[in-house]
Amino acid sequence: MHDINTIGVIGTGLMGAPMARRLAEAGHRVRAWNRTPDKTETLREHGIEIAPSANDTATDADLIMVMLSSGPVCDDILLGDDGVIAHMAPGAILVVMSSIPVETARSQAQAAEAAGVGYLDAPVSGGERGAIDGTLAIMVGGETATHARARALFSHLGRDVHVGPAGSGQLTKLANQTIVANTIATVAEALLLAERGGADPGKVREALLGGFADSTILQVHGERMLREDFSPGGPAKWQWKDTQTAQALADELSLELPVSRLVDGLFADMVAHGDGDLDHSALIRELRRRNGERPG
Repeated sequence: MHDINTIGVIGTGLMGAPMARRLAEAGHRVRAWNRTPDKTETLREHGIEIAPSANDTATDADLIMVMLSSGPVCDDILLGDDGVIAHMAPGAILVVMSSIPVETARSQAQAAEAAGVGYLDAPVSGGERGAIDGTLAIMVGGETATHARARALFSHLGRDVHVGPAGSGQLTKLANQTIVANTIATVAEALLLAERGGADPGKVREALLGGFADSTILQVHGERMLREDFSPGGPAKWQWKDTQTAQALADELSLELPVSRLVDGLFADMVAHGDGDLDHSALIRELRRRNGERPG
């Protein structure tokens, strides 16, 4: 098996762009493509080549990294007689880091295997900050040998854990997103309870740090809620996409997850009220609406 030198990056939005930059800074030859070409222009200053099409990222590529918005978008670009997989060299690796349904990942793995291409589903957690700093949590599904070949690449992006066969990465990401979404809702409720009860919610948050109620969500998103700084590190509309996917899988498994279903409904209402492009911590705005307040 050859080393990974040339990398194609498909999807250079909030997460994909800083990930592509880190790979280029690590000495890899990187060729990038995005559906909105404007989002690739600033990458040129980092020595990243801009591909005219998604398929062109596969030219001489040892590995293709995909960071697109959804399963259907990934399938549209990757599959078919004129999809990216068909243009990849046998022995190359396809790493789909988008959050997509488990079954979508398994189907993509089968298509890749038929083309002689290695496949990993490797969704991430850590948001834009994690992508910039190279501290992402990377949940990897796929063949052990394929993962071993890609580990050097992952080391530039964060901490990777191989969790099982293809689809397992996406299943782990759904577990992650369930915890994140539900905890955001819980932190928002706690801060509203403190505020409505007459306490200083900022001081309450400070008092809770370090105790059993502490979490990254309380630390980071709790502060965002207090400052009402909802510039998107993780847009709510993508959080809702993931809670929907988790609910669909739970239904398929005849699994009742009442807390998660309620939180999925909160995010659905948040998006319906026009807050989908705000950070997912802005869920507190939806809770304010439900309690008769008009968010600022």
